Amino acid sequence: MAAPRMTTPITTNTSTPFHHSPSSPLFSTSPFPKTPHPFPAITIFTPHKLHRNTNFSTSVSGIWDAITGGADSSRQALIAIRRGMVLFRQGDVAGSVAEFDNAMKLDPRQKAYLWQRGLSLYYLDRFEEGAEQFRIDVAQNPNDTEESIWCFLCEAQLYGAAEARKKFLKVGRDPRPVMREAYNMFRDGGDPEKLVDAFSKGRESEYFYASLYAGLYYESQNEADKAKVHIVASCKSPYGQRSDDYMASLAKVHCLCRNWEL
Repeated sequence: MAAPRMTTPITTNTSTPFHHSPSSPLFSTSPFPKTPHPFPAITIFTPHKLHRNTNFSTSVSGIWDAITGGADSSRQALIAIRRGMVLFRQGDVAGSVAEFDNAMKLDPRQKAYLWQRGLSLYYLDRFEEGAEQFRIDVAQNPNDTEESIWCFLCEAQLYGAAEARKKFLKVGRDPRPVMREAYNMFRDGGDPEKLVDAFSKGRESEYFYASLYAGLYYESQNEADKAKVHIVASCKSPYGQRSDDYMASLAKVHCLCRNWEL
């Protein structure tokens, strides 16, 4: 499904008014297969999502609300997450982490789903914290290909690609062909050029993701020039220019953080 045109430019100006933008606690930012559209509404994590015993769940939820101040703190946490996502899209990466951290203080249950925070931590070179965030997320959602890859990307910066590959998080089969191939490439080692070639004539979204993850693979290998070629290409692709996908914004933020011209 085609995603709506992105209307907020990447900028470091944080004075832009906050706009309500729905999001998801899962890593379902792409518009193809995982979700019916790129930004399903955030749902509040509550204990009944883990427990079938509704009487027990209600009791636990009541205790939690009594401790934290009730549902209002959960709502404020969701607002903080949305604000953090807006700031990230604008290029204020540090500001986005501050909002995500605030969300966790308001509702600690959100930490297990804050993949957005992991992405921001990567761009602040806080790789150990980023890897921890993605590992926590994958423990909750063991079929998430992209979080597994991003954990590897963080750990490659800490230990090198070869050592990071030994710690690679195994996840279930991704329904998206491009992400299955990307996952295999990061897990086993491979040729990013083949990934891009394989999807160069496919759907616009597939070419975007192939280019983005080819560039990220090269970055994990410390090949900055090749990384630049592919990530800039992902930004300039039709999908990268028109989509409101959070990962399309990420590609632009990546270039901003590396001082690459678009």
